[in-house]
Amino acid sequence: MCAELGVLQSPQTEDAIVSQWGEVSADKKPEIRHHVNEILRLVGNDTKWVLIRRANSIAILFLCMTLSAVVGLREQWQSTRLRVIVEQLFTVLSGESVYVKRLIWPQAEYDYCLSNFHSLQG
Repeated sequence: MCAELGVLQSPQTEDAIVSQWGEVSADKKPEIRHHVNEILRLVGNDTKWVLIRRANSIAILFLCMTLSAVVGLREQWQSTRLRVIVEQLFTVLSGESVYVKRLIWPQAEYDYCLSNFHSLQG
């Protein structure tokens, strides 16, 4: 999944998000970690996040441990609830209000995730 921030955000905002994410993930920022955990809990306990800085966007890798986590994540994405969660997360990490212009999750990637779980169930 790829998140493209709105035109009001600068590359420095994206750098701050990725930098803070690294520090929070390494438990170097416990004061922010609590807020981040509260936001991530909205996605579900069976889903983990990884943020990656790309050319003009931030890629978000969701690691879903169960089929129901994949389906639930897709439902949140379709309802735009996931965009709100990502905006909240990025706002906490950057220290400024962040607008996510696009949150892209192609159908082919979703189908691939589903097929992996179906092949494991067998």
